[in-house]
Amino acid sequence: MKRILVACGNGIATSTVVATKIRNYMEEKGEQVETTQTKLMEVPGKVQDYDLLVTTGEFDGQTNGVPYVKGMPLLTGIGADETLEEIYRVITN
Repeated sequence: MKRILVACGNGIATSTVVATKIRNYMEEKGEQVETTQTKLMEVPGKVQDYDLLVTTGEFDGQTNGVPYVKGMPLLTGIGADETLEEIYRVITN
């Protein structure tokens, strides 16, 4: 099972919304994923254990080679479909 780290400012509110949308979308596509929520500041110490990083805030830190997708469109709705497709492509390749 692929693992996705979802990060926001405090690791609670917006990351919960984004993680739920990702899990639901992946389920619809027949893919099972595990999502974990965290604070943006904790990403560098955790990201190496995941297959993908999705953030709702600005992140300029190291991802140790882990693919990174900006998840803000999943909150605003603008470009959400494209973002979910990008996440799907990363997870299934």
